[in-house]
Amino acid sequence: MHMTKTVVDLIGWAGAITLLGAYACVSFRKIRPDSRWFQFFNALGGLFLVVNTAYYRAYPSTFVNVVWITIAVTAWARVKAESSYKRAEIPEN
Repeated sequence: MHMTKTVVDLIGWAGAITLLGAYACVSFRKIRPDSRWFQFFNALGGLFLVVNTAYYRAYPSTFVNVVWITIAVTAWARVKAESSYKRAEIPEN
């Protein structure tokens, strides 16, 4: 039982660090807010926090993180679709 708690705690800390790292990278212009990487790290960090908050039955936080993941995945799909569209465009002469 103690091992499970330790793993869940580590997953929660990894999620917090991942989200804060993504925010810092955007804030300091290391990655763009409309990049796939930013959305990937948002979704991954949110997922890790969902595991942690659900384990501790902190359901309001779990809800926020599920919404966070939904936004990140939706934005990631949009960025991917836009980049596919731009590659398919034929340059004008």
